[in-house]
Amino acid sequence: MLQAETSTLQQYLQKFFGFDTFKGEQEAIIASLLAGKDTFVIMPTGGGKSLCYQLPALVSEGTAIIISPLIALMKNQVDALRNFGNEDGIAHFLNSSLTKPEIAKVKQDIKDGKTKLLYVAPESLTKQENVAFFNEIKISFFAIDEAHCISEWGHDFRPEYRRIRTIIEEIGTVPIIALTATATPKVQQDIQKNLGMTEANVFKSSFNRGNLYYEVRPKQNVIKEIIKYVKSQHGKSGIIYCLSRKKVEELAETLRVNGIKAQPYHAGLEAKERATTQDAFLMEDIDVIVATIAFGMGIDKPDVRFVIHHDIPKSLEGYYQETGRGGRDGGEGNCVTFYSHDDIVKLEKFMKGKPVAEQEIGKQLLHETVSYAETSSCRRKFLLHYFGEEFDDTNCGGMCDNCRNPKQKFEAKDDVELALEAIDDMKEKFKTKDVINVLLGTVTSTVKSYKHNDLECFGKGSEDDKNEKYWNAVIREMLVSGLLSKDIENYGLLKITSEGRAFINKPYSIMVTKDHDYEGTESDDDEVSGSGNKGGSGADAILFSALKDLLKQTAHKLKLPPYVIFQEVSLEEMAIQYPIKMDELVNITGVGQGKAQKFGKPFLDLISKYVEENEIDRPIDMVVKSIVNKSGLKVYIIQSIDRKLPLDDIANAKGLSLADLITEIESIVSSGTKVNIAYYINDLLDADKQQEAMAYFKESQSDSVKEAMDELGEDEYSEDEIRLLRIKFMSEFGN
Repeated sequence: MLQAETSTLQQYLQKFFGFDTFKGEQEAIIASLLAGKDTFVIMPTGGGKSLCYQLPALVSEGTAIIISPLIALMKNQVDALRNFGNEDGIAHFLNSSLTKPEIAKVKQDIKDGKTKLLYVAPESLTKQENVAFFNEIKISFFAIDEAHCISEWGHDFRPEYRRIRTIIEEIGTVPIIALTATATPKVQQDIQKNLGMTEANVFKSSFNRGNLYYEVRPKQNVIKEIIKYVKSQHGKSGIIYCLSRKKVEELAETLRVNGIKAQPYHAGLEAKERATTQDAFLMEDIDVIVATIAFGMGIDKPDVRFVIHHDIPKSLEGYYQETGRGGRDGGEGNCVTFYSHDDIVKLEKFMKGKPVAEQEIGKQLLHETVSYAETSSCRRKFLLHYFGEEFDDTNCGGMCDNCRNPKQKFEAKDDVELALEAIDDMKEKFKTKDVINVLLGTVTSTVKSYKHNDLECFGKGSEDDKNEKYWNAVIREMLVSGLLSKDIENYGLLKITSEGRAFINKPYSIMVTKDHDYEGTESDDDEVSGSGNKGGSGADAILFSALKDLLKQTAHKLKLPPYVIFQEVSLEEMAIQYPIKMDELVNITGVGQGKAQKFGKPFLDLISKYVEENEIDRPIDMVVKSIVNKSGLKVYIIQSIDRKLPLDDIANAKGLSLADLITEIESIVSSGTKVNIAYYINDLLDADKQQEAMAYFKESQSDSVKEAMDELGEDEYSEDEIRLLRIKFMSEFGN
């Protein structure tokens, strides 16, 4: 039997947590659990979910079992609870990170009645030895944190979560409290059904986080944009989310070399390293965590001031939960997402090979994310509608980019009527894409199969240059306005609501904003972190011309071809970034330390004078220092050449052809590193042929291999020999 009268809850709140008042519905939730009722809590991040099971656990007889998905989350909460009292045994966790003696200590503290909260992973809960142990002790209740993990429709589905109910029934009947920060109506239904708590008391707080600012930016020069943004938030704490571990590592290192205190965090790192990084973030020894979604669940840091998404998340639930880690204290919380449609294509490719049902769910969740990113309507209204909550304000007071910078709207009454007519004619049994195909008159296999091309509305929506993007915006507005609903369980079929039927009978004005277009944006996945604008489109034309003149003069003076000194791409970047110091020049593409020291001073002098005379405001915060990108292969090649190993042996050792190895060596040399392959060339070609080729390269204004072979004779040299001689020339004279 649970102890403690609800009338004394206020005293316990003050005694254990030092708060004078409860937040939102916390008191009612705790009273429900203490009364022995199954309780289901949907509360946004920062709303105080943890207290809803921590306080009742502290005042109840026995031990509460808290099922939690992450070791980091458990550690964080156990540490926090131990700080409330003098007894370390008050809270423990039981998971794979513990040694046998540590597990024995945890179990003894529980038997001795010291432990009020025991955090377990779902995998630990299902172990037979643990089930046997739990049957021996008094359990006050079960708390299932991050309950959305139960649902296949949730953003973080964990199959082990679906076994929780069976295990609880094995252990005994006690109250259950399930908690989550994100649940659409569909996910909520799925959780309650799976846990057998359809009769539970449900507490659903508003999903509106009024202090969060939502913004979506096109994914262009994303590394530079992130560095620029983080530097503008100097001294503030932030989280940057990436989808891949590789990108997490690269971005964290790039931030560090650019003077930002950042560390990576992902599941591939050692548990000790993750814990150290997490503690450093909480203690403000570092400002920025670059992470996969593994970071942040249950992390109680109230003053995260910005959350950046380098990659668009796979679902809006994931996005909402991750952005929800910003501004938990009610203060500033900026949520900036970089979006490119190319990223969606990649995410769809990742789904291939999964079961068909799982692919279908994944595609629908992804479609909602695309809709959010591309909409020009209020982002807050869109998000809240997705979670089944209506937001009546016409805008969110400028707390999203679309409301802060509104786009022009257009009257869509006639088009809304046409869309409703099409959906009705199609018997409300098709998805958005199918409806749009009918409106545009696009003949697809589905259209043919169901003879939709015979419908009166077929092709009626293709006039006035209307396209798929246009109709997506109209249908999106119809969903948010409540004229349509989406039957998620049945593949996202569009249904006409009672409001939609009322509109058909009596149409009225509906204004729609045209969607953003992110088709032309570029992703940075293939770039070496920190690389600049290669196209020269943003280069200062006058400075670029002056730099080319200086390059010609320098080349003439040194009797070297211009490309040996600096290639054109380097000059273009100089005319964008305006470097005036040696350490800035080193970070220009294709320069490096050696070339900067050897040739850089006159170029820096020219740029410095130009900047001063023209009063140019240099984008110095955009001069991104790049990571020294020496992969394991490149390091191996350089070391092997230093040891004078035959190039054929180096290539064979790495499973490369000789031509591929030469390409790698060319890349090493063009980045400014000197290599000495004379030992290999001496065995390959006599001195006269080497001298002839070196003389050609010294006189030629081009580094083209084809031109060199035409001039020197294809019968005299092979392509590989010409390339090797060019490497020798570049290394001796340029590096």
